[in-house]
Amino acid sequence: MTANTAKRPRSRFALAVLSSVFLAAFLGLIALGGWQVQRRAWKLDLIERVETRVHAPPGAAPGPADWPQVCAARDEYRHVQLEGRYLGGKDSLVQAVTAIGPGFWLMTPFQTDAGPIVLVNRGFVPGKREAAAAAASADTRVTGLLRLSEPGGGFLRKNAPQQDRWYSRDVAAIAAARGLQRVAPYFVDADRHDEPPVAANAEPAWPVGGLTVIKFPNNHLVYALTWFGLALMVAAAAWRVALEERRRRRAAASLDDIR
Repeated sequence: MTANTAKRPRSRFALAVLSSVFLAAFLGLIALGGWQVQRRAWKLDLIERVETRVHAPPGAAPGPADWPQVCAARDEYRHVQLEGRYLGGKDSLVQAVTAIGPGFWLMTPFQTDAGPIVLVNRGFVPGKREAAAAAASADTRVTGLLRLSEPGGGFLRKNAPQQDRWYSRDVAAIAAARGLQRVAPYFVDADRHDEPPVAANAEPAWPVGGLTVIKFPNNHLVYALTWFGLALMVAAAAWRVALEERRRRRAAASLDDIR
């Protein structure tokens, strides 16, 4: 390589800027990887806690004194039990897509023996005809999973209480639309009860409960490995730049000796 084509060594200022960029990128990527490791530990702990709640014997649902403290971290998916009666004529149908097809969640207010009302998702019905047929049943004891309210609506579809169209289980909005007072800030997904044998081609007894989907995506290990891998790539790039700069400086020193 001749003096005219040889690349000149970088200035100290340029090297300082490059070093700062590489260092910031490396530390940032390491921090992101570490954050994903922490998120993975949190997610595994969450899954374990939820599994424990779901499979525990049903306990009393939170009463009015506990309503302000109800939260996802402590209460979501708790297995609870209610005693009382369904309030007829105040059902709401919330659009749903389930493992057995599209249709509706049948939401019915449940007057507890203690006084407050709890909205109960009695289960899935494929259409309004099945919902009307199911309205006659009124169990006095309900067990199921405590769920937090879903305000607003579904994806790109807002609830329309005036038209009685529901895309999410918004407890406050449904209670207001049905004129209900002293309603718990959560609802209960009713368990699926054992059904008597039916003919092979007969429809199931509507509504079908126990369809709560409990799934927590846990891709944090993949994300962590990705961030750590990118950090290694940044370190390798910095090493290559350092070697290249060393080669340039040696070449420049050789040219100076020749001169």
